[in-house]
Amino acid sequence: MLDISDDIMTRRESNQPLLSDHVDTRPVIADEEIADRNTIVQLDPDHPGFRDPEYRARRNQIAQLAVNYTPGDEIPDAPYTREEHEVWRTIWAALQPAHQKYACAEYVAALKRLSFAPDRIPQLREVNEKVQAISGFRLEPVAGLVQPRVFLENLANGVFLCTQYIRHHSTPLYTPEPDVVHEIVGHGVTLASEQLAELNRMFGRAVKQTTQPEALEQLSRIYWFTIEFGVLRENGEVKAYGTGLLSSAGELKEMREANLRPLDLDAISHQEYDPTHYQPVLFCAASFEGMYQTLRDFLVR
Repeated sequence: MLDISDDIMTRRESNQPLLSDHVDTRPVIADEEIADRNTIVQLDPDHPGFRDPEYRARRNQIAQLAVNYTPGDEIPDAPYTREEHEVWRTIWAALQPAHQKYACAEYVAALKRLSFAPDRIPQLREVNEKVQAISGFRLEPVAGLVQPRVFLENLANGVFLCTQYIRHHSTPLYTPEPDVVHEIVGHGVTLASEQLAELNRMFGRAVKQTTQPEALEQLSRIYWFTIEFGVLRENGEVKAYGTGLLSSAGELKEMREANLRPLDLDAISHQEYDPTHYQPVLFCAASFEGMYQTLRDFLVR
């Protein structure tokens, strides 16, 4: 997991607000051994929930559910508290108007299919049943973050490895790792779109066929600037289809300030990015169909 504690401490000391949730480091290619899908991420001392023993105990409890899970079994429900459901309500209250303004039509249609309740965290079991019926994708629980290749290669098999824990209540609009909000509001919803689910499968297959580190890094950048942070034009307006944008009201607001560049996969494959900050550069497709066809043509080569 990427260590962003220095960034957090700098902001605390300068009285600047924490960034809204936006960090999903799984697509970041790292020169590390591939970890087991049930590797548990230890909380950093600067994690908002580090000094909360009840939160840490619940994180461990939820992680254990994933460790004991056998693919194909019914997904066990996570024991969310009233306080954690309140975190969901706070996030959802911020996301709903942001989606109305900035989400692309394909995402909005998929969101309606899943119909999340505004007052409680959806159980992964419930979301999985709907997603699987729509696109065939399965959401499977994992105890913590897994290495990029493990995460991406599972997409080839129509499997999305999904965390179930939710961020700490003290920072409802910030999380230092992808939590259940990012997983289901971002990825889960897009996997309820047949075309976006197909692109995810294609990315997984491309990763499986890639052995050279440089090629793998370039592919991860394309995933980052499309599946995670992709935007497109719709009726003359810039709309989001990337999961990192759509699961964060802060990111959706900030995308208006980004330097928009045409969707050019060669340029994207060489574009550096920092997952600990709002993205200053985004690549904008002319339309949803244009984006879909461009990525499909590239990934099936």
